[in-house]
Amino acid sequence: MKVSTLTLVAAALLGIAQGAIAETKIGFVNSDRVMREAAPAVRAQQRLEKEFEKRDQELQRMARDLKSMQDDLERNATTMGENDRRTKERALNDLNRDFQRKQREFREDLNQRRNEELASVLDKANRSVKQIAESEKFDIIFQEAVYASPSIDITDKVIKALSDAK
Repeated sequence: MKVSTLTLVAAALLGIAQGAIAETKIGFVNSDRVMREAAPAVRAQQRLEKEFEKRDQELQRMARDLKSMQDDLERNATTMGENDRRTKERALNDLNRDFQRKQREFREDLNQRRNEELASVLDKANRSVKQIAESEKFDIIFQEAVYASPSIDITDKVIKALSDAK
């Protein structure tokens, strides 16, 4: 009698749990895809490219100048006078130091601006996810998962909402 009562209670609890799970609405958003494909993310990337284009070109020019100076020094070092060679080596070292400093500053500035832009896009994306969750009555929406079924993936809705919001 006790065994059948316990079995009946366990079956009832299992049924209740399955019923609760069946009513739970779960969604998933691929954040990486949103940050690559959403209109605000694309616009942010274009702004960054435009903002840092001149500095990038200057760094590329400096790299070519460095390579040219180094090649010239290696090619002509044996035929140069000692003072001339030392002067050119010093100029090469100065340019190399300046290049490395500007390159480091460029990377730091670019990373800082990228983080600012991405934070803004992420904030907009989170607002869109929340609006979708509330309007479609989701119980939970995950942004990170090892695996998510395509049936619960709402990434396209979020990208569309961000594109519509401008």
